[in-house]
Amino acid sequence: MLNPEPQSGYTLPVFACASGVAALHWLRQNLSSLDTVSINLLEPAKIVDIPIEQVALLKNNTALAITRSEPGNNLDLTRNTPVWAMVELATVSIRDTSEQILILGGAGIGHNITSGEAAIYSYARRLLQENLKPLLQVNEQIQVTIILPEGRQLATRTSNSAFGIVEGLSLLGTTGVSQPLSVPGQLDAYREELQQKATQFSGLVFCVGENGLDIAHKMEIPSQQTVKTANWLGPMLVAAAIAGVESILLLGYHGKLIKLAGGIFHTHHHLADGRLEILTAHCATLGLPTSVLQEVFVCNTAEAALKLLRSLDNENDWVSRVYGAIASKIEQRCQDYIFNHSQKQVQVGSMLFDRDRKIFLKTGVADTLLLQICYSRKNTLS
Repeated sequence: MLNPEPQSGYTLPVFACASGVAALHWLRQNLSSLDTVSINLLEPAKIVDIPIEQVALLKNNTALAITRSEPGNNLDLTRNTPVWAMVELATVSIRDTSEQILILGGAGIGHNITSGEAAIYSYARRLLQENLKPLLQVNEQIQVTIILPEGRQLATRTSNSAFGIVEGLSLLGTTGVSQPLSVPGQLDAYREELQQKATQFSGLVFCVGENGLDIAHKMEIPSQQTVKTANWLGPMLVAAAIAGVESILLLGYHGKLIKLAGGIFHTHHHLADGRLEILTAHCATLGLPTSVLQEVFVCNTAEAALKLLRSLDNENDWVSRVYGAIASKIEQRCQDYIFNHSQKQVQVGSMLFDRDRKIFLKTGVADTLLLQICYSRKNTLS
């Protein structure tokens, strides 16, 4: 029997938005029942109907609606998790329409351990704004509180804490469609997208995960040139070379890309890790004291090791030296891997970001490739 085609679903921000829209509809129209609401995904530009599980009036001008996450044929830990939105409606005098919708993170929504801000990112906020604003009168204001009752528990099974997000999940993503990412056929789907983009561009940006995609979006890297790779970096690098790509810019979390420096080209932690061993080896090669090497080696996470090196930085500039050497090794290993499996020469650059989603290391090759992309984008726009 043939395997069924992977079915896509929707990302968590879509269900949060649907709950918000349902609660507002309930307040405005006093509906006796509400089975679905229509949501404009924005990315991609399409209208979809999202089932509503429950909706109720809590008190005057306050309603709560519940949806359940359905990510499609995808091994997503948020599958079937309830997504609540509580909407409070008020009539006020508003000078600036940007103040009409206040979006808050309730229980189960993570927050940034440094800033305290709710982990509700740009796409989720734009989705809520664009779908709720047409339903409001000019003198109306709403407060939308997103709640994930199971969020705190589910967050312990994610890498959120590596990015400084604690006590819940993030509403992260750049699109409303959840592609089937962890099922048979995922790699084929990724290769197909890559091959399509390779027909248009000689240089592509490999984004490792949603965080990489989100950072690329903020850097205004054209989405037409970005490719999400998940953990199959080796096969994707080779597929790019075979498709005729001449350069690849890697954009990823340092704790993930560091594995490439050790020749690990499937980066899922269940298959191989070695991050601290690779980092310790590079520290030793550069002459860090034995006592520091011992501390690096026993760090709980790659982020903790980076923090340790930052605490030592003075005139030695250890972070730049160590991670610069690692990034150079990443590029060399990738180019060798590509050539060994395809007999193709492809230029590879790398950019590493930390848990604050800030790029702290960018090689000279990466700088050159980024400039080429920006120059190409400028010419396209003009």
